[in-house]
Amino acid sequence: MANAPVTTKKDWATDQEVRWCPGCGDYSILTAVQLMMPDLDVRREDTVFISGIGCAARFPYYMNTYGMHSIHGRSPAFATGLAMARPDLDVWVIGGDGDMLSIGGNHLIHALRRNVNVNILLFNNMIYGLTKGQYSPTSEVGKVTKSSPYGSIDQPFNAVSLALGAEASFVARTHDMDRKHMQEMFSRAHAHEGASLVEVFQNCNVFNDGQFDMISKRANRDAMLINLVHGEPIRFGAENERGVVVDEAGNVVIAEIADVGEDALLVHDEQRPDPAVSFALSRLAASPHSPTPVGVFRSINRTEYATEATNQLAAAQEAKGPGDLAALLRSNPTWDVA
Repeated sequence: MANAPVTTKKDWATDQEVRWCPGCGDYSILTAVQLMMPDLDVRREDTVFISGIGCAARFPYYMNTYGMHSIHGRSPAFATGLAMARPDLDVWVIGGDGDMLSIGGNHLIHALRRNVNVNILLFNNMIYGLTKGQYSPTSEVGKVTKSSPYGSIDQPFNAVSLALGAEASFVARTHDMDRKHMQEMFSRAHAHEGASLVEVFQNCNVFNDGQFDMISKRANRDAMLINLVHGEPIRFGAENERGVVVDEAGNVVIAEIADVGEDALLVHDEQRPDPAVSFALSRLAASPHSPTPVGVFRSINRTEYATEATNQLAAAQEAKGPGDLAALLRSNPTWDVA
């Protein structure tokens, strides 16, 4: 395929008025994507954004590509069908934590385990924004909302842990206050062959304002964000004085480097076939109020679903010839109803 024509951010933006609450983190994510697309060497007519229901689901209206605003939680299912039928397209899935992890949880995990070639951006603001502030599947225990006036008693999902548990072949995390980091993660996801999931910590300044300030505000990042870089020891802090180690019990924990030494630091390996260590890293922070890993947790090569299905169908047709739908419909077990 010939190189795509040169484009700019303006080419990827529609004429629609962007309508989110003033100050919403969705604006920064949209801008990051629109600025990144010209660098991917892709065509607008070969790009599709599919969303479900929620604030984030307005995203396709603002991208000058093909798109679909589908139904609640089912965007991974719609995207799976499109990726299977048109493997030549770049398929992006946009959804929030309520959309993707509640009614859509089942569709999400199966798209990931099948390794369908789609890029999933999961906006996590730890609240239901569109329906005005109910607790979501990622809200912390004790969260007081309109639907949990005495505090939520639900154990929240960790989106990265969930994706790793579903054997996703690419899993990353970023946040809406760092455009460069967002674009790096989105670009890495796009380059990956198979299902990719990027969790984006996104501020809802109306119903859950400041939820990620402890880690995402510029003054806090050095001390609170643990940047995962493949092949490098995991360390962080204003002077890189802290790091991640595996203790005697096999737990992944944070330690002072002065106490454990440089050689004890865990070297990040995003290509490790077994997701156990990446899963342990995803559980390092119990909440976004303690040091939290960001970056690529896992990136492995695994058979892509549409390619495998296409090869399987081609082999079957070569061996048995064209299928006979009428014969299939009337094959055993069938019966006549008197």
